[in-house]
Amino acid sequence: MTNNTADYKEKYKRYIEIALKMGATDAVPFRLSDICFDSRTLLKCMFGCPDWGKNHTCPSRPGSPTMKEYREMFSRYSGGVIIHTHDKRTSQLISFEIEREAFLDGYYFAISLSDCSLCPTCAAATGEECRNPRMARPAFHSVGIDVFKTVKLLGLPLYTLSRPDEEEQNWYSAVFID
Repeated sequence: MTNNTADYKEKYKRYIEIALKMGATDAVPFRLSDICFDSRTLLKCMFGCPDWGKNHTCPSRPGSPTMKEYREMFSRYSGGVIIHTHDKRTSQLISFEIEREAFLDGYYFAISLSDCSLCPTCAAATGEECRNPRMARPAFHSVGIDVFKTVKLLGLPLYTLSRPDEEEQNWYSAVFID
């Protein structure tokens, strides 16, 4: 892939169309250089997430890669698509479908990142194995990506909610394609 903006946008055009057709509010292509890595995201998981250590896709699970290892893995990609929705489950289902389509197109390392919402309660909470290991994916932020900075740089909306129960939330997922 060249550095030509039109080339990378064309590469991901089909996946953007799929996302929009499936109900995404927005879907935008990105280059790896657009992704802002910051290992401090782990602090927000540890000291702010009520599900810390309770889910199979949580960065606290035994054997989970470190932030440095995640960054190294994702540095092997050249880009992908960021999906914006107002519903967590919709975001995950769209990102997984794009991952699947990219895989079928020959991008066998395509991987989606989306805050898992496949089950009403994660099986990890009751000590069970994951019920959807083929579809469960870690959250965009839990692998060391600063979602706020990344999506703002791409012109997408994201802000802290002052009244979470009364305001529409922005959900983001990403599919790394290569």
